[in-house]
Amino acid sequence: MKLTAAQKEDLARTFIPSFLFVLLLWAIHIFQVQTGISFNTFGIYPKTIYGLKGIFFAPLIHADFNHLINNSIPLLILTTTICHFYNSISLKLFSLLWLVTGMCVWIGGREAYHIGASGLIYGEASFLFFSGVFRKNIRLAAISLLVVFLYGGMVWGVFPIFREISWESHLFGGFTGLTFAFVFKDESPFNEMVEIEDEDEDDYYLEDDEVFTKKEL
Repeated sequence: MKLTAAQKEDLARTFIPSFLFVLLLWAIHIFQVQTGISFNTFGIYPKTIYGLKGIFFAPLIHADFNHLINNSIPLLILTTTICHFYNSISLKLFSLLWLVTGMCVWIGGREAYHIGASGLIYGEASFLFFSGVFRKNIRLAAISLLVVFLYGGMVWGVFPIFREISWESHLFGGFTGLTFAFVFKDESPFNEMVEIEDEDEDDYYLEDDEVFTKKEL
């Protein structure tokens, strides 16, 4: 299917922030590897004053390249999806998922450094899935099914199966996503189709693209 100029512009606008964020994660990790400096102590260490800083920095830090690679692709897909369908609240939602998940881990996590963006990933996946459930929207339901299909194995990450994995981040991230899916259930992710009488089909969709673009800017 050939994309219109407006659709290409919208896709670029929603993909580029996700790409730049993932690029930042790679730059931080490469810096650690090249300098030998570890940022692990900037992770979340629960129930301590010095561990509070991890609420802000933990998602930026990864243990190794395998950890970073495993998080990069889901972050690209899920963040782009949220930016595309929830553009008006995407920055607010991203920030809330980041901070609330971190605070929950600080309150209820094990006494260890919790690092990585997986809590954010679980929050985004949970938000998309439950948004489709709450709204009973066909298009959102399709996104939800895609999320389940691609990341269905994520459900096991919320159980304390592997001690080296921060299952608390996964669990609290998923719960946070569910919470904000409910909080923002009345936030429309799609622009209503503009009904234009006596217009041909091409003009109809062109007008819809223009309305969509203006609303999202």
